[in-house]
Amino acid sequence: MRSALKSIVVLMIVAMAAACSTGGGASPSPSAAPASAPPTAAATASAAPSATPDACAMDNLTTKASGKLTIGTDNPAYPPYFAAKTGGNTAPWDKDQGDPTTGEGFESAVAFAVADQLGFAKADVVWVVAPFNTVIAPGPKAFDFDINQVSYTPERADANDLTDGYYTFNQTVVVRKDSTFAKVTSVAGLRAAKLGAQVGTTSLAAIQNVIKPTTQASVYDSNDAAIQALEAKQIDGMLVDLPTAYFLTTIQTDDTAIAGQLGAAAGGAPEHFSLVLDKGSALTPCLNAAIAALQGAGTLDQLRDKWLPDKTNPVPELQP
Repeated sequence: MRSALKSIVVLMIVAMAAACSTGGGASPSPSAAPASAPPTAAATASAAPSATPDACAMDNLTTKASGKLTIGTDNPAYPPYFAAKTGGNTAPWDKDQGDPTTGEGFESAVAFAVADQLGFAKADVVWVVAPFNTVIAPGPKAFDFDINQVSYTPERADANDLTDGYYTFNQTVVVRKDSTFAKVTSVAGLRAAKLGAQVGTTSLAAIQNVIKPTTQASVYDSNDAAIQALEAKQIDGMLVDLPTAYFLTTIQTDDTAIAGQLGAAAGGAPEHFSLVLDKGSALTPCLNAAIAALQGAGTLDQLRDKWLPDKTNPVPELQP
Protein backbone atom coordinates (compact mmCIF):
# COMPACT_ATOMS: atom_id res chain seq x y z
CA MET A 1 0.00 0.00 0.00
CA ARG A 2 2.80 2.44 0.88
CA SER A 3 4.67 1.80 -2.34
CA ALA A 4 1.44 2.33 -4.28
CA LEU A 5 0.87 5.64 -2.48
CA LYS A 6 4.44 6.69 -3.23
CA SER A 7 3.88 5.96 -6.91
CA ILE A 8 0.74 8.07 -6.96
CA VAL A 9 2.61 11.01 -5.42
CA VAL A 10 5.39 10.73 -8.01
CA LEU A 11 2.88 10.65 -10.85
CA MET A 12 1.15 13.77 -9.48
CA ILE A 13 4.47 15.63 -9.36
CA VAL A 14 5.27 14.65 -12.94
CA ALA A 15 1.82 15.74 -14.11
CA MET A 16 2.17 19.14 -12.39
CA ALA A 17 5.60 19.66 -13.99
CA ALA A 18 4.21 18.83 -17.40
CA ALA A 19 1.34 21.27 -16.91
CA CYS A 20 3.74 24.07 -16.05
CA SER A 21 5.85 23.46 -19.12
CA THR A 22 3.01 24.01 -21.63
CA GLY A 23 2.86 27.78 -21.34
CA GLY A 24 -0.24 29.91 -21.19
CA GLY A 25 -2.66 27.60 -23.05
CA ALA A 26 -5.02 25.06 -21.59
CA SER A 27 -3.43 22.18 -19.79
CA PRO A 28 -3.29 18.90 -21.74
CA SER A 29 -5.47 16.01 -20.68
CA PRO A 30 -3.81 13.44 -18.39
CA SER A 31 -3.48 10.95 -21.27
CA ALA A 32 -1.89 13.40 -23.74
CA ALA A 33 1.84 13.63 -24.36
CA PRO A 34 3.57 17.05 -24.36
CA ALA A 35 3.32 18.80 -27.75
CA SER A 36 7.09 19.14 -27.97
CA ALA A 37 7.74 15.40 -27.56
CA PRO A 38 6.75 12.39 -29.64
CA PRO A 39 3.79 10.50 -28.21
CA THR A 40 4.51 7.55 -25.98
CA ALA A 41 3.28 4.09 -26.91
CA ALA A 42 0.57 4.34 -24.28
CA ALA A 43 -0.60 7.72 -25.55
CA THR A 44 -0.68 6.47 -29.14
CA ALA A 45 -2.74 3.45 -28.14
CA SER A 46 -5.25 5.56 -26.19
CA ALA A 47 -5.65 7.98 -29.13
CA ALA A 48 -6.04 5.30 -31.82
CA PRO A 49 -9.54 4.92 -33.34
CA SER A 50 -11.49 1.90 -32.27
CA ALA A 51 -12.11 0.85 -35.93
CA THR A 52 -9.44 -0.17 -38.41
CA PRO A 53 -8.82 2.65 -40.92
CA ASP A 54 -10.49 2.15 -44.32
CA ALA A 55 -7.81 0.73 -46.60
CA CYS A 56 -9.65 2.16 -49.61
CA ALA A 57 -9.87 5.73 -48.32
CA MET A 58 -7.95 8.02 -50.66
CA ASP A 59 -5.42 9.04 -47.99
CA ASN A 60 -4.56 5.38 -47.38
CA LEU A 61 -4.03 4.42 -51.02
CA THR A 62 -0.54 3.97 -52.43
CA THR A 63 -0.46 5.10 -56.06
CA LYS A 64 2.28 5.54 -58.66
CA ALA A 65 2.30 9.30 -58.04
CA SER A 66 1.36 10.76 -54.67
CA GLY A 67 -2.10 12.32 -54.72
CA LYS A 68 -2.69 11.24 -58.33
CA LEU A 69 -4.37 8.27 -59.97
CA THR A 70 -2.53 7.13 -63.10
CA ILE A 71 -4.70 5.35 -65.69
CA GLY A 72 -3.42 3.66 -68.81
CA THR A 73 -5.04 2.98 -72.18
CA ASP A 74 -3.91 2.41 -75.74
CA ASN A 75 -3.34 5.07 -78.40
CA PRO A 76 -5.38 5.37 -80.58
CA ALA A 77 -8.19 5.29 -78.01
CA TYR A 78 -11.10 4.00 -80.04
CA PRO A 79 -14.73 5.15 -79.97
CA PRO A 80 -17.26 4.32 -78.61
CA TYR A 81 -15.06 3.71 -75.57
CA PHE A 82 -13.44 7.13 -75.88
CA ALA A 83 -14.72 10.28 -77.60
CA ALA A 84 -12.85 12.96 -79.50
CA LYS A 85 -12.27 16.27 -77.74
CA THR A 86 -13.95 19.36 -79.14
CA GLY A 87 -11.25 21.60 -80.59
CA GLY A 88 -8.71 18.80 -80.87
CA ASN A 89 -7.43 15.96 -78.74
CA THR A 90 -4.98 16.40 -75.90
CA ALA A 91 -1.44 15.32 -76.86
CA PRO A 92 -0.42 12.55 -77.42
CA TRP A 93 -3.82 11.08 -78.22
CA ASP A 94 -4.46 10.38 -81.90
CA LYS A 95 -6.37 13.34 -83.39
CA ASP A 96 -8.60 11.04 -85.45
CA GLN A 97 -9.85 8.91 -82.54
CA GLY A 98 -10.81 9.40 -78.89
CA ASP A 99 -9.31 11.42 -76.05
CA PRO A 100 -9.46 9.61 -72.68
CA THR A 101 -9.04 12.83 -70.69
CA THR A 102 -12.51 14.12 -71.58
CA GLY A 103 -14.62 11.75 -69.49
CA GLU A 104 -16.66 11.06 -72.62
CA GLY A 105 -17.01 7.63 -74.18
CA PHE A 106 -17.88 4.53 -72.18
CA GLU A 107 -14.47 3.59 -70.78
CA SER A 108 -13.36 7.16 -70.12
CA ALA A 109 -16.60 7.72 -68.20
CA VAL A 110 -16.19 4.44 -66.28
CA ALA A 111 -12.57 5.30 -65.41
CA PHE A 112 -13.52 8.69 -63.98
CA ALA A 113 -16.46 7.15 -62.11
CA VAL A 114 -14.09 4.62 -60.51
CA ALA A 115 -11.65 7.43 -59.68
CA ASP A 116 -14.46 9.36 -58.03
CA GLN A 117 -15.38 6.33 -55.93
CA LEU A 118 -11.78 6.26 -54.68
CA GLY A 119 -11.88 9.97 -53.85
CA PHE A 120 -9.87 11.36 -56.78
CA ALA A 121 -11.09 14.50 -58.52
CA LYS A 122 -10.97 14.63 -62.30
CA ALA A 123 -7.98 16.99 -62.09
CA ASP A 124 -6.07 14.35 -60.10
CA VAL A 125 -6.38 11.69 -62.83
CA VAL A 126 -3.34 11.27 -65.10
CA TRP A 127 -3.65 9.32 -68.37
CA VAL A 128 -0.69 7.48 -69.91
CA VAL A 129 -0.32 5.53 -73.15
CA ALA A 130 -0.24 1.78 -72.52
CA PRO A 131 -0.22 -0.44 -75.64
CA PHE A 132 -2.56 -3.40 -75.32
CA ASN A 133 0.14 -6.05 -75.73
CA THR A 134 2.28 -4.57 -72.95
CA VAL A 135 -0.71 -4.21 -70.63
CA ILE A 136 -1.52 -7.94 -70.62
CA ALA A 137 2.15 -9.00 -70.44
CA PRO A 138 3.70 -9.93 -67.07
CA GLY A 139 5.76 -7.38 -65.21
CA PRO A 140 5.43 -4.05 -63.39
CA LYS A 141 3.08 -1.45 -64.85
CA ALA A 142 3.51 2.29 -65.40
CA PHE A 143 -0.08 2.91 -64.30
CA ASP A 144 -2.29 2.27 -61.28
CA PHE A 145 -4.83 0.57 -63.51
CA ASP A 146 -5.50 0.18 -67.22
CA ILE A 147 -8.86 0.33 -69.00
CA ASN A 148 -8.73 -0.85 -72.60
CA GLN A 149 -11.37 -3.46 -73.43
CA VAL A 150 -9.28 -6.14 -71.74
CA SER A 151 -11.31 -9.34 -71.54
CA TYR A 152 -10.78 -11.50 -68.47
CA THR A 153 -8.99 -14.80 -69.06
CA PRO A 154 -7.38 -17.11 -66.47
CA GLU A 155 -4.07 -16.83 -68.34
CA ARG A 156 -4.08 -13.04 -68.10
CA ALA A 157 -5.05 -13.26 -64.44
CA ASP A 158 -2.00 -15.46 -63.78
CA ALA A 159 0.30 -12.61 -64.82
CA ASN A 160 -1.74 -9.58 -63.69
CA ASP A 161 -4.52 -8.57 -61.36
CA LEU A 162 -7.83 -8.32 -63.23
CA THR A 163 -10.85 -6.81 -61.55
CA ASP A 164 -14.45 -7.89 -61.61
CA GLY A 165 -16.21 -7.04 -64.85
CA TYR A 166 -17.58 -3.63 -65.73
CA TYR A 167 -19.14 -4.74 -69.06
CA THR A 168 -20.26 -8.13 -70.45
CA PHE A 169 -20.52 -8.98 -74.16
CA ASN A 170 -20.14 -11.62 -76.90
CA GLN A 171 -17.56 -11.79 -79.66
CA THR A 172 -19.04 -10.54 -82.94
CA VAL A 173 -18.25 -11.28 -86.59
CA VAL A 174 -17.94 -8.33 -89.00
CA VAL A 175 -17.84 -8.93 -92.78
CA ARG A 176 -18.03 -6.82 -95.93
CA LYS A 177 -21.55 -6.18 -97.19
CA ASP A 178 -20.66 -7.63 -100.60
CA SER A 179 -19.06 -10.74 -99.09
CA THR A 180 -20.39 -14.24 -99.73
CA PHE A 181 -20.42 -14.53 -95.93
CA ALA A 182 -22.64 -11.47 -95.36
CA LYS A 183 -25.78 -13.58 -94.86
CA VAL A 184 -24.18 -16.41 -92.94
CA THR A 185 -26.27 -17.71 -90.02
CA SER A 186 -24.00 -20.35 -88.53
CA VAL A 187 -20.46 -20.97 -87.39
CA ALA A 188 -20.28 -23.80 -89.91
CA GLY A 189 -20.96 -21.25 -92.64
CA LEU A 190 -17.84 -19.31 -91.61
CA ARG A 191 -15.40 -22.21 -91.69
CA ALA A 192 -14.35 -21.45 -95.26
CA ALA A 193 -13.82 -17.75 -94.54
CA LYS A 194 -10.48 -16.02 -94.19
CA LEU A 195 -10.81 -14.29 -90.80
CA GLY A 196 -8.59 -11.88 -88.87
CA ALA A 197 -8.22 -10.22 -85.47
CA GLN A 198 -5.81 -8.21 -83.34
CA VAL A 199 -2.90 -10.13 -81.84
CA GLY A 200 -3.25 -11.32 -78.25
CA THR A 201 -7.02 -10.75 -78.09
CA THR A 202 -9.86 -13.06 -77.13
CA SER A 203 -11.26 -12.22 -80.59
CA LEU A 204 -8.35 -14.11 -82.12
CA ALA A 205 -8.87 -16.95 -79.64
CA ALA A 206 -12.55 -17.14 -80.64
CA ILE A 207 -11.58 -17.57 -84.30
CA GLN A 208 -9.17 -20.34 -83.42
CA ASN A 209 -11.22 -22.14 -80.75
CA VAL A 210 -14.87 -21.51 -81.65
CA ILE A 211 -15.10 -20.93 -85.42
CA LYS A 212 -12.05 -23.06 -86.32
CA PRO A 213 -11.79 -21.98 -89.97
CA THR A 214 -10.03 -24.15 -92.51
CA THR A 215 -7.67 -21.26 -93.33
CA GLN A 216 -5.32 -19.96 -90.64
CA ALA A 217 -6.46 -16.67 -89.11
CA SER A 218 -4.65 -13.46 -90.05
CA VAL A 219 -3.15 -11.63 -87.08
CA TYR A 220 -2.77 -7.84 -86.89
CA ASP A 221 -1.05 -5.43 -84.53
CA SER A 222 -4.22 -3.35 -84.16
CA ASN A 223 -7.92 -3.30 -85.00
CA ASP A 224 -7.19 -0.51 -87.48
CA ALA A 225 -4.87 -2.81 -89.42
CA ALA A 226 -7.51 -5.56 -89.44
CA ILE A 227 -10.16 -3.10 -90.67
CA GLN A 228 -7.88 -1.98 -93.48
CA ALA A 229 -7.33 -5.60 -94.49
CA LEU A 230 -11.09 -6.22 -94.45
CA GLU A 231 -11.80 -3.19 -96.63
CA ALA A 232 -9.00 -4.20 -99.00
CA LYS A 233 -10.61 -7.66 -99.29
CA GLN A 234 -7.53 -9.33 -97.89
CA ILE A 235 -9.75 -11.09 -95.36
CA ASP A 236 -13.44 -12.02 -95.44
CA GLY A 237 -14.24 -11.02 -91.89
CA MET A 238 -12.87 -9.97 -88.51
CA LEU A 239 -13.88 -10.50 -84.89
CA VAL A 240 -14.35 -7.75 -82.31
CA ASP A 241 -16.51 -7.13 -79.26
CA LEU A 242 -20.13 -6.18 -79.89
CA PRO A 243 -19.93 -2.39 -79.27
CA THR A 244 -16.86 -2.12 -81.52
CA ALA A 245 -18.74 -4.06 -84.19
CA TYR A 246 -21.65 -1.59 -83.97
CA PHE A 247 -19.33 1.41 -84.24
CA LEU A 248 -17.26 -0.13 -87.02
CA THR A 249 -20.29 -0.94 -89.20
CA THR A 250 -22.40 2.17 -88.57
CA ILE A 251 -19.85 4.99 -88.23
CA GLN A 252 -16.32 3.96 -89.05
CA THR A 253 -16.93 2.24 -92.41
CA ASP A 254 -19.60 2.22 -95.13
CA ASP A 255 -19.13 -1.23 -96.60
CA THR A 256 -19.20 -3.57 -93.59
CA ALA A 257 -21.97 -5.40 -91.74
CA ILE A 258 -22.41 -7.58 -88.67
CA ALA A 259 -22.89 -11.26 -89.54
CA GLY A 260 -23.75 -12.30 -85.98
CA GLN A 261 -22.41 -12.85 -82.50
CA LEU A 262 -20.93 -15.95 -80.90
CA GLY A 263 -23.38 -16.82 -78.16
CA ALA A 264 -23.78 -20.04 -76.23
CA ALA A 265 -25.53 -21.81 -79.12
CA ALA A 266 -22.44 -21.33 -81.30
CA GLY A 267 -20.08 -22.52 -78.58
CA GLY A 268 -19.09 -19.05 -77.48
CA ALA A 269 -19.26 -17.70 -73.95
CA PRO A 270 -20.00 -14.24 -72.57
CA GLU A 271 -16.87 -12.27 -71.76
CA HIS A 272 -16.33 -9.31 -69.48
CA PHE A 273 -13.93 -6.41 -69.51
CA SER A 274 -11.67 -5.99 -66.48
CA LEU A 275 -9.38 -3.26 -65.22
CA VAL A 276 -5.74 -4.41 -65.21
CA LEU A 277 -3.26 -3.85 -62.37
CA ASP A 278 0.11 -5.06 -61.13
CA LYS A 279 -0.04 -8.61 -59.85
CA GLY A 280 -0.90 -8.48 -56.15
CA SER A 281 -1.77 -4.77 -56.19
CA ALA A 282 -3.27 -3.43 -52.97
CA LEU A 283 -5.61 -1.35 -55.16
CA THR A 284 -7.40 -4.39 -56.63
CA PRO A 285 -9.93 -4.94 -53.81
CA CYS A 286 -10.62 -1.20 -53.77
CA LEU A 287 -11.34 -1.19 -57.50
CA ASN A 288 -13.62 -4.20 -57.09
CA ALA A 289 -15.48 -2.35 -54.34
CA ALA A 290 -15.77 0.71 -56.59
CA ILE A 291 -17.12 -1.38 -59.49
CA ALA A 292 -19.62 -3.06 -57.16
CA ALA A 293 -20.79 0.32 -55.88
CA LEU A 294 -21.22 1.67 -59.42
CA GLN A 295 -23.09 -1.47 -60.44
CA GLY A 296 -25.34 -1.30 -57.39
CA ALA A 297 -26.17 2.35 -58.04
CA GLY A 298 -27.03 1.60 -61.67
CA THR A 299 -24.22 3.87 -62.87
CA LEU A 300 -22.56 1.26 -65.11
CA ASP A 301 -25.88 0.55 -66.82
CA GLN A 302 -26.49 4.27 -67.31
CA LEU A 303 -23.05 4.77 -68.84
CA ARG A 304 -23.52 1.73 -71.07
CA ASP A 305 -26.86 3.04 -72.31
CA LYS A 306 -25.41 6.50 -72.89
CA TRP A 307 -22.22 5.62 -74.72
CA LEU A 308 -22.62 2.19 -76.27
CA PRO A 309 -24.80 1.63 -79.33
CA ASP A 310 -28.53 1.10 -79.08
CA LYS A 311 -29.63 -2.48 -78.40
CA THR A 312 -33.13 -2.00 -79.86
CA ASN A 313 -31.99 -3.86 -83.00
CA PRO A 314 -30.44 -6.98 -81.44
CA VAL A 315 -27.66 -8.78 -83.28
CA PRO A 316 -28.62 -12.40 -83.99
CA GLU A 317 -26.57 -15.16 -82.46
CA LEU A 318 -24.92 -17.53 -84.90
CA GLN A 319 -25.98 -21.16 -84.77
CA PRO A 320 -23.53 -24.10 -84.66
